[in-house]
Amino acid sequence: MVADVGRNSQDLENTMKNRTVLAEYNYERAEIVKGYSGQTLYINLTDNTIEARPVTEQMKEIFIGGRGFGLWRLWNGITADTKWDSPENEIVISSGPLGGTMTFPGSGKSLCVSISPLTGSVVDSNVGGYFGPLLKFAGWDAIEIQGKAASDVIVLIDGNKGRITIEEAPGAPTDSYPVGEAALTMFADTEKEKRDISSVSAGTGADHSLFGCLNFSWYDVGRGKIRLKQAGRGGIGTVFRDKGIKALVVKQSGVNSDSNQPADRKRVNRVGLKMHREMHDFDHLQCHMRTVGTAHLVEIMDDYDLLPTHNFRYGAHEDAHRLYSNHYLKEFNQTTVDGCWYGCTMACSKGIDDFELQTGPYQGQVVTVDGPEYETLAGCGSNLGIFDRAWVGEYNYYCDTYGVDTISFGTGLAFVIECYEAGILNQEITGGLELMPGNAEAAAELLHQMARGEGFGCIFGLGIRRMKEVFAKEYGGDPGFLQDIGMEAKGLEYSEYVTKESLAMQGGYGLTLKGPQHDEAWLIFMDMVNNQIPTFADKAEALHYFPMWRTWFGLNGLCKVIWNDVEPEDNALSPEPAKVPEHVEFYTHFFSGVTGREVTKQDLLDMSEKVYNFQRVFNLRMGFGRREHDSIPYRSVGPVTAPEYESRSERYDEQLREKVGYDPEGKTTAEKMAALREFREGEYQKLTDAVYHRRGWTQDGVPTLAKLRELGIDFPDVVEVVRPYQE
Repeated sequence: MVADVGRNSQDLENTMKNRTVLAEYNYERAEIVKGYSGQTLYINLTDNTIEARPVTEQMKEIFIGGRGFGLWRLWNGITADTKWDSPENEIVISSGPLGGTMTFPGSGKSLCVSISPLTGSVVDSNVGGYFGPLLKFAGWDAIEIQGKAASDVIVLIDGNKGRITIEEAPGAPTDSYPVGEAALTMFADTEKEKRDISSVSAGTGADHSLFGCLNFSWYDVGRGKIRLKQAGRGGIGTVFRDKGIKALVVKQSGVNSDSNQPADRKRVNRVGLKMHREMHDFDHLQCHMRTVGTAHLVEIMDDYDLLPTHNFRYGAHEDAHRLYSNHYLKEFNQTTVDGCWYGCTMACSKGIDDFELQTGPYQGQVVTVDGPEYETLAGCGSNLGIFDRAWVGEYNYYCDTYGVDTISFGTGLAFVIECYEAGILNQEITGGLELMPGNAEAAAELLHQMARGEGFGCIFGLGIRRMKEVFAKEYGGDPGFLQDIGMEAKGLEYSEYVTKESLAMQGGYGLTLKGPQHDEAWLIFMDMVNNQIPTFADKAEALHYFPMWRTWFGLNGLCKVIWNDVEPEDNALSPEPAKVPEHVEFYTHFFSGVTGREVTKQDLLDMSEKVYNFQRVFNLRMGFGRREHDSIPYRSVGPVTAPEYESRSERYDEQLREKVGYDPEGKTTAEKMAALREFREGEYQKLTDAVYHRRGWTQDGVPTLAKLRELGIDFPDVVEVVRPYQE
């Protein structure tokens, strides 16, 4: 069991018993009908309001569930002037109509929506763990939280008793592992009930940074302790702590394979069984997700020069093999079930047991590290010039329990390290920290400083966009250089892929709704390796289809891993193997079988297109969502520094000859870099034109009125937002 700092279990139990109920709401648990409970839970922490709100037919028809419900509730709960730390900002958490289906793998996702501290606009983040499905089975399709508590509170939704409480718990822990264990101490009456409880928490890192994450727990029976999954992107954990929430806790017993009450149980079970069999039979021949999770991507990215190294300057490193998944095959515990929802055959949530922490407030404790996932290995490993698995595990554990996004932490620190190398920062500025590549001890200390709200950690916790402003204004950094190397767009730090040789992936990061993450489109292999989308039109079509398809998972409470990380044996022979068409067909049966709403493949895309365009308008409402906001740092496009160019000079010289029509012979590196930059930046603008056209947007990136009418989302307040921007 993970212990709390300075506490024994008796102290913790006594502290948790000393709590005051501020508000109580009793309800009769709604029956789930075809994937929906038919109501959402609204809580205002300012005045301790608790109430039920209906799920309308319009919500189910247009917004479906999950991310869609979150966007709709948030849209109606705030104004264009709402900031991330305004009391009226909301956090909405929802699963979706297919969420919680035990007979179909990958059905345990929750979608979180809020106004982001990093971007200032709407953000969504998906996460595993038991909370979303248990919330639905406790009678609620979503929870909508508004206001701010006067002091830290815990919110309990007890579906067994039909009782919701807002409680003060003085002295309760803040960090996620201790507060998750405390929730079990408080609310599990028996050992068996521990699996019926899930908590949402953040941590002290979220208190002092703008990139706090939310941790969703599940109880690992084999290990006898809680495990965590993260809604990492966009800083929703920071909003959570700003609202004064220590934890959201849901308790619901008796969940079974029929809890979603599907319209056609046999149909759902039939396609679900096929997917379960494929996970079991083919994974060991394909991606090894069941044994090493996403860690298997490290060696693949390194082989293809796509593994971010030294702040995305390079895509491979001679020491990267130290982070390869063959090491984790031995270190991950293979004897316990790692599924973050009941019945998921993929079970890709790996963990390292018996890990002794070397630094920080938990030094000397022996813990389980949840992960590392690929993004953590790349962001907190190779991108920092750190190839020591023990240090990556250390950062992984502390980011999780502090409630900090490992992607923003790793990408942000890689930027800081390059600024230190360039002389923009020094030890006087960093408080004595020598933030150089490979300095693992300094990286750990910066993480702890940030969690304590001390020293240079306070500046680091602002995220890259704001650090660029500080470094230019206070420390004399060149704004152009900082913009080129600061790997953020829309205020969100880049996830961990080098995109220089994939124009489509540059668009997959820049032309997104919320910033550079990979849950809209991951096109590097289609584009760079397999040359399946050679023209601008091809790329634009891919940047339409894949964001729409991946959006659909977020509307329904599903994990995308099941769709394409394991494929049917004959998938390569299908007309469009990148789309895994047989699995797409399975999803039509899954949706129809649960909801009773008969759909085609195109219908699934149409669902997403409505919500996707609505979210683009939401961005516009918040002051974003135009072409200027879809720009990306040049390092995402090409080499910024001479050493970058020279490390791949043969490649770049050849491109200048063949693609640009420019003879590099006798030219200086600076001259060649300038010619290449002009060409590549022009290509990105051409891609942007093509994508906007395909999506039915103006050339400023705004959905047209005709597109909104076509989609049936031309609500008066939506039209009011876009009308001034129509060409």
